[in-house]
Amino acid sequence: SYKYQHEDGRVSYPLCFIFSSPVGCKPEQQMMYAGSKNKLVQTAELTKVFEIRNTEDLTEEWLREKLGFFH
Repeated sequence: SYKYQHEDGRVSYPLCFIFSSPVGCKPEQQMMYAGSKNKLVQTAELTKVFEIRNTEDLTEEWLREKLGFFH
């Protein structure tokens, strides 16, 4: 969960699922992970699902940009 301050002053705490599929990972592992990830997202009824390839890109600015689509 993340504290998100909307432009109109409201505060919400969206539950986000961020998954990483690193560059250079074996295709078999990526396929296994993708299948497991999809099942988890469906079972938990997650709506804010984001993928990141480079963990160095995972910053608060990146997350705020992604969550901007949900206000």
